[in-house]
Amino acid sequence: MDNAEFDSALVASAFSLAAERGWSAVSVAQAARDADLPLDRARRRFPARCVVLLRFGSQADQAALELATNEGSPRDRLFDMLMRRIDFLQRHRTGVLALLRHLPADPPLALALAAANLCSMGWMLEGAGIASRGPHGQLRRKALLAVWLWTLRAWQRDDSEDLSATMAALDLALLRAEQAETWLSGRQAAASPGPLPEAPFDEPPAPEPSGSPAG
Repeated sequence: MDNAEFDSALVASAFSLAAERGWSAVSVAQAARDADLPLDRARRRFPARCVVLLRFGSQADQAALELATNEGSPRDRLFDMLMRRIDFLQRHRTGVLALLRHLPADPPLALALAAANLCSMGWMLEGAGIASRGPHGQLRRKALLAVWLWTLRAWQRDDSEDLSATMAALDLALLRAEQAETWLSGRQAAASPGPLPEAPFDEPPAPEPSGSPAG
């Protein structure tokens, strides 16, 4: 088993454990035992529990970027990549939801995941052929992070098989971000950027793991 396979097995085990017992019950050692993985290698690869989330975020990014192309508009490319990221989270849905429920009680972890997700949004932008460096790039990363959190919020309540509500939320959020980008760049826009409509759910959006779940 190479490192990538080992990491995937341990991360999957950790999220299965979270699904069963809640994120506070997750430990690297228990995840390794449940997956029949050697503890010494688990300690070497995952020296702290937060590394599980960083690896998860990296895996989500890789899933999103794997089929990245230069075809279509930048907005279309971002839509496809972010939905592939959502599809990755969907494979571990119950565990991810357990993590999101835990975050309000763990502000340091929530802040760490927000920073990791901001980095991930830079990768999504670059994958879509959009610059993520410099002052404008920083604004784009923050805007895309807002898009991601809005989409994640919809996904949390979307129990449809085709994730139609999630796709609709992502499409709307990208439209607003695209309008804002045009406006901020000083180019003529068909319409001024407007706020997102009233949130479809009452709960506040939770930060995504880096994986979120984001890395």
